[in-house]
Amino acid sequence: MNYYSEDDIREIVNSVLAKTSRNMKKAESPKGQEVPVEISARHVHLTQEAVDVLFGKGYLLTKKRNLSQPGQFLAEERVKLVTAKGQLSNIAILGPVRPENQVELSLTDARILGVTAPICLSGDLEGAADVVIIGPKGVITAKRSVMVAKAHVHMTPEDAKIYGVTNNERVSIQIGTERKVTLNDVIVRVSGEYALAVHIDFDEANAAQISGNVMGLLIKNG
Repeated sequence: MNYYSEDDIREIVNSVLAKTSRNMKKAESPKGQEVPVEISARHVHLTQEAVDVLFGKGYLLTKKRNLSQPGQFLAEERVKLVTAKGQLSNIAILGPVRPENQVELSLTDARILGVTAPICLSGDLEGAADVVIIGPKGVITAKRSVMVAKAHVHMTPEDAKIYGVTNNERVSIQIGTERKVTLNDVIVRVSGEYALAVHIDFDEANAAQISGNVMGLLIKNG
């Protein structure tokens, strides 16, 4: 008899959700269309130069499991974040490496570190805070790297046609858990390299009492 680990099961479920979301007609209701909602935990993206310092020259991140977005993965390696006012340990690294270091936290995490982090989309690091990142082999100061990811929904161009939205459009996501929450000003991001999913952080997930991935309703504003 074959037994699957928790990571195996999570990967299978995420894969099925992503495939189903891409290929099936979206269920409609009077208020909107269904879309999968995923919780994005605190994590960092690193340059290869940062990986070299933190883990050793020429080090390659070790894939633990694939994420729902094509080509993205959770690495086995972890780091610590430190500021003059606080620290966070056991922080996940997402691969592959990127052109810039980016630390994605919730507002609660930012308060623990004592930093003011802007709420923005990935890659928009204007006004981002500084943090020290510690690995097993070295330390770096990641300037202008700490941000809080604005809630957003990834879509392929085909998904965008089905939902009737365009890139950078702002929509609302209604989460129908026991503690119902509607997130407004959610940014649509369209690319052929994406898979359909809304990404929110743990503060937003806790507000809606979400445990694991759920389905929400995408509502076009106006």
